[in-house]
Amino acid sequence: MKLDYNLKLEQTQKLIMTPELKLAITLLQYSAMELQDHIQEALLSNPALEVAEPKDTEKTEETETAETESAENAAKDDFPWEEYFRDMDLETGFPPPGRSPDSSEYLSAIENCSRIEGTMVEDLLGQLRMLPLSNREYSTAAYLVGNLDQKGYLQGELEELTSALGVGVKELEAGLRIIQKLEPAGIGCRNLQECLMLQLKKLDSASPLAEDIVRHYLPAAADNRYSYISSRLGSSEEEVRAAVDFIRTLNPKPGSVFGEGEETRYIIPDVIVEKVDDRYVIMGNDSSIPQLTISPFYQKMLKNSAGDEQVTAFVKRKIEKAFWLIRSIEQRRLTLYKVSQQIVDIQRPFFDHGIKKLKPLTLKEVALNVGVHESTVSRATANKFIQTPRGMFPLKFFFSSGLSGAGGTDYSSHSIKTFICELVEAEDGARPYSDQRLAEIFKERGIDISRRTVAKYREEISIPASYKRRKS
Repeated sequence: MKLDYNLKLEQTQKLIMTPELKLAITLLQYSAMELQDHIQEALLSNPALEVAEPKDTEKTEETETAETESAENAAKDDFPWEEYFRDMDLETGFPPPGRSPDSSEYLSAIENCSRIEGTMVEDLLGQLRMLPLSNREYSTAAYLVGNLDQKGYLQGELEELTSALGVGVKELEAGLRIIQKLEPAGIGCRNLQECLMLQLKKLDSASPLAEDIVRHYLPAAADNRYSYISSRLGSSEEEVRAAVDFIRTLNPKPGSVFGEGEETRYIIPDVIVEKVDDRYVIMGNDSSIPQLTISPFYQKMLKNSAGDEQVTAFVKRKIEKAFWLIRSIEQRRLTLYKVSQQIVDIQRPFFDHGIKKLKPLTLKEVALNVGVHESTVSRATANKFIQTPRGMFPLKFFFSSGLSGAGGTDYSSHSIKTFICELVEAEDGARPYSDQRLAEIFKERGIDISRRTVAKYREEISIPASYKRRKS
């Protein structure tokens, strides 16, 4: 057998992930706020990239002169100076404290103060400062306050916290009892049972039966097992039901009354849908994205720097990056518009009639209509929201599996869940529908669904089983 070497030319097709393609894919899956952050970083790192000035803000010298003259003429007009000085404080130049901007009436001092929302920790520490505590007791209680979660529950065991603070378990228990006496009732608890007991002890109207149920039969009360509890406590079912109803009026999350302090989260829609006559018009929300352009200064520098190879290479590289960023943003906008247009066209019954008419939809169906790959549709709909006449939804909301009904009608999983909620709300509390009965009702309406699928959808929308929903 003879070995030999040959040179052979061959043409093959390959998919090469260039930096430009990676940039386009990355920007496609960014949300509006993430894209803003990326653009700000690019503006700081690339001097060839600039924010284009809006054309309507460009003013000529003649326009500025005309505006100045009109302002001077308006200043010569009569002005009610007496009324102005009566309503203003001559020393500060502002209206006097307590004067309403829309009325000449004065407001009381308490009504003129701005509202400041405090966090749970700030409120509890303020209550501790009002108590006659020693420095050590205050430090211990303040440390425990810092270990409360947003629900008001203590995180971690006391034995674990002793090593961090350097005190004994008894001192921590004493500090915890101090916190549990603060408002709101139930704060500083370690579990649900302790939370409810702390609230019951502070209520004069709480019955001993409610305390016994919380201590020993809380899981049975959650399952509405009134007959079991009444047989153990020797009370009637009506008394047990009344006690359980009273327990359900308590707050299982006492820390939730404080909210999240000053933290505010916003959702910026990437796509806006408006109904005009009988059509749904799609608009990209580009108001939060600045209009980018390539700096004319660096364009001129590239033309005039033919003698310096390093300067030419640097400027050329920066201009190319700026160009690809602008092109990728535009490509993202077009792809998002096409995908959104297909979603709105396919889900037209949902926009007209509501959640019950939402159709099953897959990424493949939209990708075929748009002419792109499924992964492109997945990236285009990731982390993005659409503002519609029926509310704001994630774009992923419109993609769901479904079932076929009578007459070729398709129902999405969201529609089936809505039907389940309506059936459960209208059922008889003494005889709630089982999963099998719900499946039979769906079949009577022409929707073929199994009992197992009903149970899965019921659990996803946090509806308990039939025996837990029974009220007698």
